[in-house]
Amino acid sequence: MSFLRNCWYIAGWADEFVEGSMMARTFLSEPVVIFRDSKGALQGLQDRCPHRFVPLHLGRLQNDQIQCAYHGLKFDCTGACVHNPHGNGTIPRAARVRSYPMQERHGFAWIWMGEPHRADPSLICDFSPLDPEFFYVGKSYLHVMANYALETDNILDLSHIEFLHESSLGSNGVAQGSTEVVQDGETVYSKRSTSDEQLTPDLERLRGVPAGQRVDRWLDVRWNAPAVMLLETGLTPAGQPRSAGRAVHVAHVFTPETDATTHYWFGIAFPRALGEEGERLAKENIDWLSHPFTKEDMPMLEAQQATIGDKDFWSLKPVLLPSDAAAVRVRRTLDEMIKREQAESETPEQ
Repeated sequence: MSFLRNCWYIAGWADEFVEGSMMARTFLSEPVVIFRDSKGALQGLQDRCPHRFVPLHLGRLQNDQIQCAYHGLKFDCTGACVHNPHGNGTIPRAARVRSYPMQERHGFAWIWMGEPHRADPSLICDFSPLDPEFFYVGKSYLHVMANYALETDNILDLSHIEFLHESSLGSNGVAQGSTEVVQDGETVYSKRSTSDEQLTPDLERLRGVPAGQRVDRWLDVRWNAPAVMLLETGLTPAGQPRSAGRAVHVAHVFTPETDATTHYWFGIAFPRALGEEGERLAKENIDWLSHPFTKEDMPMLEAQQATIGDKDFWSLKPVLLPSDAAAVRVRRTLDEMIKREQAESETPEQ
């Protein structure tokens, strides 16, 4: 499978990376080692020594340099070899590894897997509704044995919560809710609204809804390439306008590890203005959400991936339902972006 390369991918929660330690992760089938330098900035290097191809994360991080554990070559933050302890110390011209531009924003670590000179920080998607400066954020992570596009489909078509999550997130009115798909440039919105809905007891408790009260609910998802999504989920007493209700924001962000495995970070935010109550809600909600995501979504998607195998999704001629509109729009948008990027890379420079 081809990946979109000239875009910002999530590399993890920013607070996963602490000064003095290295973390190895694979993105787009490329091994990367990530660390914070002595100034606190995130650095990403190809996790493969060019000498005998040993993973650099097995080595030692010191003075913003990684020393390979096998033969002692040292590499700086640019990926250049700066020390050769052998012979007369001459550094071979090819002794360097790729460096990846990285940024830290809104509580996430972002990595650019494409051409470094095109890494424009202004292209990073807005996740300010989860910025830890203003919100308590409940955070979690799953390593899923499925293609990242299947994960995207899952979030863009939330009609499935009526069936897959009937005792937790769903109700018997979700699939019949009204839906709208809106595209603004290369950003796609999937908006689902339900009316006069009866929530599950757990959702009533977590959202502060009196037992048995009927509600109108909205589930609005914003998608940006390649697979970063922000969900606004809100509710109001049945028949009341949105302004009478309240909403929370949930991040669903996916980075392909390989063609068939995915990094999945998700989080939910509550304002710091709520004090200890906001902190409690963030922890309680993420602990609760982790169950349906881990025990219901993940097994379903992994079974789906096992069935599809290495076949092209469209070659299987999937039957399409009205609820697939947003996912189909996103797949076609992403396919076009990848196709355009590949065409540009094949065009010789003038």
